[in-house]
Amino acid sequence: MLEFPVVDRRFKRGLSYLAVFMVLGGFAGASGPPVSPYMANEYSFAKEFADSFLVGVALNEEHTNGQDNRINSLVEKHFNASTAENVMKWEVMQPAEARFDFRASDKFVSYSKNKGLSITGHTLVWHQQTPDWVFVGPDGKPASRQLLLSRMELHIKTVMGRYKGIINSWDVVNEALDEDGALRDSKWRRIIGDDYIAKAFEFATAADPDAELYYNDYNLFKRTKRNGAVRLIRSLLEEGIRVKGIGMQAHYALDYPNDVNEIAASIKAFSSLGLAVAITELDVSVLSFPEGEEAGADIGINLSLSEKLNPYSRGLPANVRKRFEKRYLELFEVFIENHEAISRVTFWGVHDGYSWRNNWPMRGRTDYPLVFDRKGKPKPLLKKLIWLKNKKRR
Repeated sequence: MLEFPVVDRRFKRGLSYLAVFMVLGGFAGASGPPVSPYMANEYSFAKEFADSFLVGVALNEEHTNGQDNRINSLVEKHFNASTAENVMKWEVMQPAEARFDFRASDKFVSYSKNKGLSITGHTLVWHQQTPDWVFVGPDGKPASRQLLLSRMELHIKTVMGRYKGIINSWDVVNEALDEDGALRDSKWRRIIGDDYIAKAFEFATAADPDAELYYNDYNLFKRTKRNGAVRLIRSLLEEGIRVKGIGMQAHYALDYPNDVNEIAASIKAFSSLGLAVAITELDVSVLSFPEGEEAGADIGINLSLSEKLNPYSRGLPANVRKRFEKRYLELFEVFIENHEAISRVTFWGVHDGYSWRNNWPMRGRTDYPLVFDRKGKPKPLLKKLIWLKNKKRR
């Protein structure tokens, strides 16, 4: 049972922050964890974890085009890495053949540079959010292997070439595996063949030899999918194809996965291949899924909203908040213990109000999956995560 330092309010009112630091840190002796600047409300989540891994955030167009400037100070203070939530997906960047639109992506990159963030491009090759024309030939029939390869190469060369030397890492291929670890039967695979993944990484290497190239997928804590990912990446490495790391999407819930040790097992398995591991798309839903569905991250699921599946529209009960905090602490205990293998932990949204979880797998739900609330204020959980890190890493 994790316990956290508590200062009695009557006592606290009579002390300066320096005295609180002395009481909790200086007088606690060797048994107490180091105390961080968060006691004086001056902490930075990213700086607290700077010796472990980058702390990233997914940004959307509303953030980077200036529509919501309220999040600027939050991003500047608590994050040191960014990922484009949607504006770098194919349907946005190349909506029609050879007609590229960089307006939104340029704003994202400029915003991230101005904030001093390490940037991840997301994503180059995916079976979702790719326009139908990509897979169709001039005759209206499925494109040939050669035509689809040429379109893939042009897209990767053009997009990566524009941001060469600026974007630090790329999710080259996204979600290419089924739950059983076999290759997903996507249009990419059906038309090109199993080697479409290898080709994507080859094109990406040619476009920017210095960029860090990642394979990204969800549910990689599952043993069968983990084994499939290991087979896939090992085969690429044996072919001499450059792969820097693997992104483990972390779309989790209060009881999903059941055992966080499976996450640790996957981190170790991927690290043993010489890969960096990025924890990507992190959020923890407090809402139940319909019977027969599981959390995952399949955006193709779209169900009808029911009151039963939207129970916290007026706020989160204390007992659920405790479970939420417990789950995040369990996850970060794994991340901290395996920090040497982890390059980055990226939250999928700035705060609860911007989370995709509010609209998936059904629109209109009220979820609380992130560490900042709808007003952009840090939840009490944030201090506990920092305390845990200092306790584990002292």
